[in-house]
Amino acid sequence: MPSLNRDKARRAAAHPDRPGEQCRGEPTRYAPVIDRGRCEGKGDCVEVCPYDVFEVGRLDDADFARLGVLGKLKALAHRRRTAYTPRADACQACGMCVVACPEQAIRLTER
Repeated sequence: MPSLNRDKARRAAAHPDRPGEQCRGEPTRYAPVIDRGRCEGKGDCVEVCPYDVFEVGRLDDADFARLGVLGKLKALAHRRRTAYTPRADACQACGMCVVACPEQAIRLTER
């Protein structure tokens, strides 16, 4: 498991467009949602998340099938890598993942 990249996390925390409740959101109140058509699986979300919400892995067949033609081509170009949120219940809405994602593929939603 990649460890927290402190430099990237500091830059994300200082970003003026960071959404969320400054890491004070109640766990399970918010969830990060990943746009599979945009995500390239670079892992910046993994590196900045202080709550270990994300992991990067292979885009599963069901998610791949839901992509449009361009999304499928992009996914194949990036070896079908994408971010997943297996521990989304731990999210406290700090928004660091949102501003760290180079593809702008993550948004926070209130449940």
